[in-house]
Amino acid sequence: MAALKDVEMLSRDEAAAELARLAREIARHDRLYYEKDAPVISDAAYDALRRRNAAIEARFPDLVRPDSPSLRVGARPAEGFAKVVHTVPMLSLDNVFTDEEVREFDARVRRFLRWPEDQPLEYTAEPKIDGLSCGIRYEQGALVQAATRGDGRTGEDVTNNVRTICDVPKTLKGSGWPDVLEVRGEVYIPNAEFEAMNAAQRAASKPVYANPRNAAAGSLRQLDPRISAQRPLRFFAYAWGEVSAPFATTQMQAVKKLGAWGFSINDHMCLCENADEMIAAYRAIERQRATLGYDIDGVVYKVNRLDLQQRLGFVSRSPRWATAHKFPPQQASTILEAIDIQVGRTGAMTPVAKLKPVTVGGVVISNASLHNADEIARLDVRIGDLVLIQRAGDVIPQVVKVLNPERKDRGPRFVFPKVCPCPLKTPAVRELDEKTGEPGAITRCSGEFACPFQRVRHLQHFVSRQAFDIEGLGKKQIEAFFEEGIICEPADIFTLQERNAQLHIERREGWGETSAANLFAAIEARRSISFERLLIGLGIRHVGQTTARLLSITYLQWQVFHEAMIAARDLKPDNPAFAQLLGIDGIGEVVAEAIVRYFAEPHNEGLVERLLAQISVQAATPPQSTSPVAGKTVVFTGKLEHMSRDEAKARAAALGAKVSGSVSAKTDIVVAGPGAGSKLKKAQALGVRVMSEEDWLALVGG
Repeated sequence: MAALKDVEMLSRDEAAAELARLAREIARHDRLYYEKDAPVISDAAYDALRRRNAAIEARFPDLVRPDSPSLRVGARPAEGFAKVVHTVPMLSLDNVFTDEEVREFDARVRRFLRWPEDQPLEYTAEPKIDGLSCGIRYEQGALVQAATRGDGRTGEDVTNNVRTICDVPKTLKGSGWPDVLEVRGEVYIPNAEFEAMNAAQRAASKPVYANPRNAAAGSLRQLDPRISAQRPLRFFAYAWGEVSAPFATTQMQAVKKLGAWGFSINDHMCLCENADEMIAAYRAIERQRATLGYDIDGVVYKVNRLDLQQRLGFVSRSPRWATAHKFPPQQASTILEAIDIQVGRTGAMTPVAKLKPVTVGGVVISNASLHNADEIARLDVRIGDLVLIQRAGDVIPQVVKVLNPERKDRGPRFVFPKVCPCPLKTPAVRELDEKTGEPGAITRCSGEFACPFQRVRHLQHFVSRQAFDIEGLGKKQIEAFFEEGIICEPADIFTLQERNAQLHIERREGWGETSAANLFAAIEARRSISFERLLIGLGIRHVGQTTARLLSITYLQWQVFHEAMIAARDLKPDNPAFAQLLGIDGIGEVVAEAIVRYFAEPHNEGLVERLLAQISVQAATPPQSTSPVAGKTVVFTGKLEHMSRDEAKARAAALGAKVSGSVSAKTDIVVAGPGAGSKLKKAQALGVRVMSEEDWLALVGG
């Protein structure tokens, strides 16, 4: 089977272009799935997109984008519902697809915990329900609030709708539950009831539902709870969010208590002691899939002991202690109708296959990325070809191969454009691979700041959710305002209202007095912006949310950061300003150079200067912690004997410390284990506090 270029073979530029494409594609599917309840690809296809994104970010952590799918869950809450802020974020799970990946998940957990390979480590395995995630809050045993996942941090208040679900207790049964208990699980519709719903729809000459998941989501998210009450919604409990007191020591024990308190729990949940037993549980559940009576799309594994879950913690949008083993993908064939070229904000030109829509398993596929000129040439894919599409794998939707390459009326080979499709028709340049010097896979528009496509993408990025998040100023509005010269750079956004006497935005098609007033209010609300969001909004290459957060908590104040970047312009390692930037754990040389070069470019400096004249930048808040290491810069060196390096760094960061990869005069603590070398010597020469791993553990509380 034809395969796309392996992640391990991607150059840095190829990886950056892939991440940009994946961010766009996944965001689109998030909106369709979470906000519209109308997905156009399957869950397997969606999961595969996230899977490749995660693999690239793992190899190039400095390329994590501000709009990375790994930094968000779901989509923003829909309008029409009150918003609920989750006290404990409702994050989602990473996915695995093969037995080898299950074993790697187990090995990764054991490495983090330094758990011997030959000793049992208990996991739970349970069916992954294909429904809508929901959190239900109880106080003194009474149901007081229910909310959807939303974007993971803010969801929709669906309390009245959830009250209509027959197997959600209005008052908890039994005894022993915490005073505050948020039960989490999945709202779904059983298959038999789903078929009955569609039969009723057909009898009434109404559209049928695509699948039970869509039907459940649409039924729960009704503004009128009487409609929800008429739908056969059910709820499986399998987790919890905020609790006022611990109520179990293991995952299995906790779920059984939820069952005792009146919730439906899954009878197929079981315990496993290693990867082989996890895979065996997956096979057993997969064999029963057709007879369960409800849709599942995989099996979820979780470390059973809750104290180990706490040690493992979270990374980005998902826990380290759990993963979902998804069921295999499906394939279909369709006609390739066109190949379009999309230009990203960095100028990367990505070919997109436009497909004759094909429905497979209730979902519709209408386009797929072709990645680059090399991929098109390798597949020898041409307009009019019948192509095989795979809905899961490295990149989904993925063109696997051409099915009718021998047809007589086949069209000519696709010629990758040598100029940008923007109005300027600037030359397209195929960049050189940084390591080999050979032509790389990415073709980039050479127009840079002159290219209107890139400038529009920069503006769209600036107002995006992870950046300035200006409500009412979406992609279409930005494109329209840019084309008419109303908004050409970020500072122009903040002068819209004062220019409106001449612009009259409220008179434009699709606008009115209210929508214009709302836009101006949203812009005003962003005149004071956080250090982190400003960094994200500038769209500096390789700077995503993770890097922006690292920079903000290191420098705290914008002015301090900006002056440091100016001072680092010579990019010499012995320059103290550049050395400090390089010393931040998680920021490599490529990222550091990209940041410094951004502020050395006169166009960027002017853009930032004009923007800062319109806004104020809030200083970053140091991590809130009562730990004695909060706010301290810590370096780990040598061999750690009581915990893995990853766990040590994660624990230090969770306690509010700044973890650095190099020692400088600004380092507060160096934790030195056996074998410590140059970093220890430098710390001693600078008079930095040095301690053993035992001293460190005593300092942070074990």
